[in-house]
Amino acid sequence: MIHIQIARLPHGEGLPLPAYSTPGSAGMDVVSAEDLDLAPGQRHAVATGLKVAIPDGYEIQVRPRSGLALKHGISVPNTPGTIDSDYRGELKIIVINHGSETFPIRRGERIAQLVPAAVTQAGWDEVEELDETHRGTGGFGSTGR
Repeated sequence: MIHIQIARLPHGEGLPLPAYSTPGSAGMDVVSAEDLDLAPGQRHAVATGLKVAIPDGYEIQVRPRSGLALKHGISVPNTPGTIDSDYRGELKIIVINHGSETFPIRRGERIAQLVPAAVTQAGWDEVEELDETHRGTGGFGSTGR
């Protein structure tokens, strides 16, 4: 378990901190700190009223809530979104309405999941040629349906 520092902004007062809904949950539910009506096709960066200090070597992935996606078409367009360890601004959740009806988001409503994850950083070794594999250059759909 890692520990992440979290601070409330004035418009986040009185709201619950992100939390796991069940003991087996992978993601913590995070709530909206604002009211808005999201029209079909509309995107909005929803305020949470929170700032975080993620430890070096970690990120927080932002993922949609499956119930909102299935029942209303509400998703996170850059899934998974990434909050980097050196970001110190307000945590905002970019949501999109893929549904056919306007979707009301109200203060205190769960809007997404946050999943802390370890990050592996890489370096590049530039070469003239790559090794051969059975798949080779076969791209999209090359291994079957």
